[in-house]
Amino acid sequence: MPKQILDGLKVVDFSWAAAGPQVSRELAEHGATVIRVESHDKPCPLRTFAPHKDSKPGIDRSAFYTAYNTNKLNISLNLTHPKAKEVTRRLIEWADVTGESMTPGTMAKLGLSYEECKEINPGIIYFSTTQQGNYGPNSGFQGVGHHVNALGGFCRCTGWPQSEPTMIFTAYSDYIAPWYVVIAIIGALLRRRKTGKGMYIEQAQLEAGLTFAAPHILDSTVNKRNAVRRGNRDSQMSPHAIYPCSNADRWIAIAVTNEDQWESFCDVIGNPDWTKDEKFSTLNNRKNNEDELDQLVGEWTKEHSAEQIMEMMQQAGISAGVVKTSEDLLNDPQMKHREHFRKLEHPEIGVHSYHAPAYKFSETPCDIHRAGPTLGQDNEYVYQEILGFSDDEIADMLAEGVITTEAGPLSASW
Repeated sequence: MPKQILDGLKVVDFSWAAAGPQVSRELAEHGATVIRVESHDKPCPLRTFAPHKDSKPGIDRSAFYTAYNTNKLNISLNLTHPKAKEVTRRLIEWADVTGESMTPGTMAKLGLSYEECKEINPGIIYFSTTQQGNYGPNSGFQGVGHHVNALGGFCRCTGWPQSEPTMIFTAYSDYIAPWYVVIAIIGALLRRRKTGKGMYIEQAQLEAGLTFAAPHILDSTVNKRNAVRRGNRDSQMSPHAIYPCSNADRWIAIAVTNEDQWESFCDVIGNPDWTKDEKFSTLNNRKNNEDELDQLVGEWTKEHSAEQIMEMMQQAGISAGVVKTSEDLLNDPQMKHREHFRKLEHPEIGVHSYHAPAYKFSETPCDIHRAGPTLGQDNEYVYQEILGFSDDEIADMLAEGVITTEAGPLSASW
């Protein structure tokens, strides 16, 4: 395997849920040694999230958790135990980067604030990603990415015009925020190479998410228009929707972006008489009669398979794509050719698929070689080989509950 771009980088990951662990996962998949710190008493909430192996919940059975922790080492440690301080001191001494995604103030209570870590390791790069940041009137806000969806205005403009605001299907900001932090860490590492100095990186996930709503915010600022719910419609394109196809429960997305494409679209569907009607002759006319237009387009799409429509439309220069299932994606020939899904064997779940990074380095490729770890899977190696504890010291920490071993009821603790 060629040398990876982050070979030799050492990371201690105190983060949990989805946003923080994705930062350290990206570092691990490009060569960094990442130690994930958890406790059986308060495991990462993702361990409680479905899907679970055979639909049976268990602390090591969540595919959601494993997806965001590839290539990491994992130790169990009760951070609230007084004797955990010696463990965390050695971890911070060892690390180049550490990070957390707790409610503001949590790490300070544990003696692991940036200032305290900096005393141990002046060169440490410390990232903190939280809901609304570590300072300000709402810094104490507790929640997950779904709540940032609401705070960021995404729920207000998601759904059908006649519906109430709709919760986005996923914690949207959790998949935006990590990449800003990764970029900031790379910048901090380059600076440390020149100066020897560490850095504190502080992020509000709400602000990261808002960058994806910039056009709507600018529209409100300049034109006093608030984004509204409009289903699958678009203000500048028509037809623009998801349409049913001939094969059962199969759908096609079609977006006609200009008048030339409208003419090509009409040619593809055989120029039926209704396409010559004045009510569909311009974008404004089509927008004013969009319910009828979508019904007519849907009657045509139901006569063809989704795959046929996609091929016909794309050959005519019209944007169209099959609405795929998870099974479709796993079997997609393009995804297979690019080796996007990698199969790894998990100690309890067994063999299952993982995402590779969505970009490739020609000289220092990523390597996904290890499934997301079980809780405490690497205790022996990390405590002995990396942190230098003796067998007797480890035995004492096990007996006193510093190193946790027993799982209580499986439930998220925020």
